[in-house]
Amino acid sequence: MRKVIVAGNWKMNKTAKEAAQFFNELKPLVADVKNAGIVIGAPFTALETATRETAGSNIKIAAENMNAKESGAYTGEVSPLMLKDLGVEYVILGHSERREYYHETDEIINEKVKSALAHDLKPILCIGEKLEEREAGTTNDVVKTQIVGGLKDVTAAEMANVVLAYEPVWAIGTGKTATPEQAQEVHAFIRGLLTDLYGKEVAENVTVQYGGSMNDANAADLIAQTDIDGGLVGGASLIPEKFAVIIKAGDAAAK
Repeated sequence: MRKVIVAGNWKMNKTAKEAAQFFNELKPLVADVKNAGIVIGAPFTALETATRETAGSNIKIAAENMNAKESGAYTGEVSPLMLKDLGVEYVILGHSERREYYHETDEIINEKVKSALAHDLKPILCIGEKLEEREAGTTNDVVKTQIVGGLKDVTAAEMANVVLAYEPVWAIGTGKTATPEQAQEVHAFIRGLLTDLYGKEVAENVTVQYGGSMNDANAADLIAQTDIDGGLVGGASLIPEKFAVIIKAGDAAAK
């Protein structure tokens, strides 16, 4: 039975002090969640606070990016060893904003995925098409290219620690959301592609989240779809009360 995981991606928001306040508010709201995994992706400057504030709780912490190298002359970068040292368990890789603004290619993202796995970090690999690609009917081609490229040389055994997040770029931060049916269609395609790459047993056990303007109002309908295993949540993850509703929708779906 694959795990439902609801992850928040704060992006470039929240100071360390604001993060501490957030967790103090969120923890009691989700203390009774037993079935869904809860992850918060915090900016580098808030990671130490985040891991400290969530110690002993049911909330895990993700970094929003990392360098594939362990150390070296890479000014401004953060390595997997640094993340492990802080108690981080997940890392978000290949987000559309990293691809768009920082020109990260599938090759760069693949190196990061492999490095994360080598250092016992669980990558949340983001994939998804732009509006013009959806309108051109190339959604599946784009998603396939990103998955095949991002998972190059990742073994079937390693897939047990990989989470995929389908995020249609046209629905990120726009208020537009894929309908549950649209999202499920792509998730089913992803599951089929994973079956081709790794076999049915592996494919059935990979968590595939939906991201793209998931919020407290639409989460339950999205997560109820057969192949949608939680969400990677942006704006709504900044507000404890709203994020708790999404987490509980995931928890209900996981029962």
